[in-house]
Amino acid sequence: MSERAQRPPAEVRHADELARLREHDTDDRPPGWTLSLRAARRFILGDDALGVSRKFVGDPSLIDRSLVALATQRGLMLVGEPGTAKSLLSELLAAAVSGTSTLTVQGGAATTEDQIKYSWNYALLVAEGPSPRSLVAAPLLRGMAEGKVVRFEEITRCPLEVQDCLLSPLSDRVLAIPELTGPESMVFAQEGFTVIATANTRDRGVNEMSAALKRRFTFETVFPIADFDTELQLVESEATTLLRRSGVTAPPRRDVLEVLVTTFRELRAGQNARGDVTDRLSGVMSTAEAVSVAHAVGLRGWFLRGEPGTAADLVACLAGTAAKDSPEDLAKLRRYLERRRHGDQWKALYDARHLLPG
Repeated sequence: MSERAQRPPAEVRHADELARLREHDTDDRPPGWTLSLRAARRFILGDDALGVSRKFVGDPSLIDRSLVALATQRGLMLVGEPGTAKSLLSELLAAAVSGTSTLTVQGGAATTEDQIKYSWNYALLVAEGPSPRSLVAAPLLRGMAEGKVVRFEEITRCPLEVQDCLLSPLSDRVLAIPELTGPESMVFAQEGFTVIATANTRDRGVNEMSAALKRRFTFETVFPIADFDTELQLVESEATTLLRRSGVTAPPRRDVLEVLVTTFRELRAGQNARGDVTDRLSGVMSTAEAVSVAHAVGLRGWFLRGEPGTAADLVACLAGTAAKDSPEDLAKLRRYLERRRHGDQWKALYDARHLLPG
C-alpha cells in the first residue's frame, strides 16, 4: 500500500537512509531516541559518505537548536511564514527522533480535545462502562505511553481552551483519564515523548497561545530561503519528483523555472533583484507554492501537448495562486506581467499575459 500512497511518511520514504544511519550510529543517544543528535542532524542535512540526501534547505544551526530543544524534553514550536517547510521539518525531526512521524494532530477551528488526547468506543462504553478496552487513544496519549514525538500542526488555529490541554502533559508529563480508576487513570510520559508544534505567523492573533503554554515550548523561526540559486534548485528537485509520481517523464524546463522563481521572489518581496519597487502580493508566494505551480505547469504541458510546460502555461497556473486572498492581487499580477524583459521565456510570459482570467 505504501507504494501506491500519494505521500508516504518520512520514515517510509527514507527507510533505507534511516537504517544506514542507525547501523553506523555509535554516539550516545538521549533516552528514548532512535538516533543520536549527530545522526539525526545527518538525516535532515545529508551525509554524502553514507548516501543520505539533504531533505531540508535552511540554516543548519536551526536544526542543531531544534534537536537540542527536543533532547531537553521541552516542546518545540516552529513558527514562520506559510510555505517555509515548517511541517516538513517537523516530520523529519519526528522521524529521526522517534522513527515515526504519524502521531499528528491537525489544528483547526473544529479540533477537539478528543482528537488530541483520547475518546471512547461508545458501543463498548455502553456495554462495559469505562475501561482500558473501550478507550480509543489519540496521538497525545499514544505518544506519551509509547515515548514518541507528537506533532501538532497549526496549533494557533485551535481555540485557546483546546490548546491548553497540553499544559499538564508538557509540564507534569502526565495525562489524567478521570473516567478510569486505579493505575490506568494516569498515563505517565515515557522517555522520548515530546511535542513539536507549528504555527503560521499570519494566524497570530487568531487564537493567541496562553503565556503558560508558551513557557512550555522553545520557539524557533523558520525563514524563507534567501538565496535565489538555492530556491531554484529546491523547486526544480521537488517539481521533478512530483512530476515523476504523476506519470510525467519530461523534467521541467530550467529556463521556465527561473522565470517562475524570479516572479515568486519579486512578488513576495515587492522588489526585483536590482532593488526596483514592484507590486507586493498579499497572498502567499512561498517556495511551497512555487513547487505546486511548477508541478501544474509540467502536468499541463505534458498531458495537453506532450511536452514540458512553457511560460504560457505558467501564466495560466499563476492566477489560482495569486488571487487566493484578495481580488486586488490579480490586478497586481496583471501589472507585473505587463513589464517587458529580456529573454525568450520572459517574452513568452509577456505574450501570454492575456491568458490571465478576468
